[in-house]
Amino acid sequence: MKILLFLTKLFVFLTIANISYGQIDDNNVIQRDDGVSIRKIKDIVIYSDTNSYATFPSVIMKPDSSLYLAFRRAPDRRIFANGKSSHIDPNSYLMYVESSNRGEDWSNPQLLFAHPYGGSQDPCLYITKNGTMLCASYLWVYLSDKSIENLNDPHLERSNFLFSGGYLLRSLNGGNNWEEPIYPPATPAEQSFNAFGNKISAYNRGQMCEGKNGKLYWAVSSADTYNPKRKTSNYLMVSEDQGGTWEYLSQIAKSDSIIFNETSLYETPKGDLVAFLRTGNYGDQACIARSKDGGKTFQKWKSMGFQGHPLQATRLSDNRVLLVYGYRHKPYGIRARVLNPECTDYETAQEFIIREDGGNSDLGYPWAVNIGHNRVLVTYYFNKNNMNRFIAGSILEIE
Repeated sequence: MKILLFLTKLFVFLTIANISYGQIDDNNVIQRDDGVSIRKIKDIVIYSDTNSYATFPSVIMKPDSSLYLAFRRAPDRRIFANGKSSHIDPNSYLMYVESSNRGEDWSNPQLLFAHPYGGSQDPCLYITKNGTMLCASYLWVYLSDKSIENLNDPHLERSNFLFSGGYLLRSLNGGNNWEEPIYPPATPAEQSFNAFGNKISAYNRGQMCEGKNGKLYWAVSSADTYNPKRKTSNYLMVSEDQGGTWEYLSQIAKSDSIIFNETSLYETPKGDLVAFLRTGNYGDQACIARSKDGGKTFQKWKSMGFQGHPLQATRLSDNRVLLVYGYRHKPYGIRARVLNPECTDYETAQEFIIREDGGNSDLGYPWAVNIGHNRVLVTYYFNKNNMNRFIAGSILEIE
């Protein structure tokens, strides 16, 4: 009897401890005081190749309920003698896979786009209410030593690679065909130039947002200073023709010392435009900025009180918001919070651990999509024991 009582008390203690940490596993339902519960159905591998360095996924659901996932793929340079893999590679291309059964199975990878001038990064998908598909990316161009000598202040950031700005692809037929790249204008603050001597086009890694007014909003990064070293801030671009053309609208977040980049946008039911900001030189703090006038102005940015980057927000069926982000500290993995519809409780919303079994900090960049029946697929890139980087996902049930 005493043994049974002890085991009962131990079970209760462990259950409470698990809830307080908010960890999700295949057998647990985690319930918060305000009624939030999350159950992880399972983790899945979406794409893995021991010879490839697969990273930075984004995913959308098309009108036919199929899933379309884009990611960046390059050779894993470690397969070559003394090779070292990097996020910058001249052979990095945009790839895609599809699923017709809500993420259970995925097609073989196909080429989405290979830029003729260099390596492409971070394909960011968005599908508008009328079904127009957009994919934003940006470019690194490899330069020879002679080219570098001939350029005037090329602002090289990584060895012989010149950061060369952003571009967008657009499809009007569900991704079967993509139009020629669209190069948005530079923001007024941009101080970087491409190899042709022009200011680089606007760019970012993050989710766009279509407002109730039909406009597309896109948070972009700009290097607004190189003194004493390169520092980026966030600005807002807007499109009134489904991404065909873009105009600068406003400043989202800027600091003399803090880096802002890789920002995702979200419009609340009341019409606030919320920016979820990745930071540098700020202890890896996740930050937020809010506009109440359609993006014309943003209130002063704030820390959300936790670490993680970059962030992406997905509206749930009851208007709550699933906020997902990578966690590049031990234990490495993927985390999430469920916010209220207006995204005002970020400081008190409980943190849930989706994964904490990553091999090192080179992982994350989660992107979620609703798949029906109170379920969400959270996609990300991952590694185990510092082996190859692969595209993975977790299916969650949220109530």
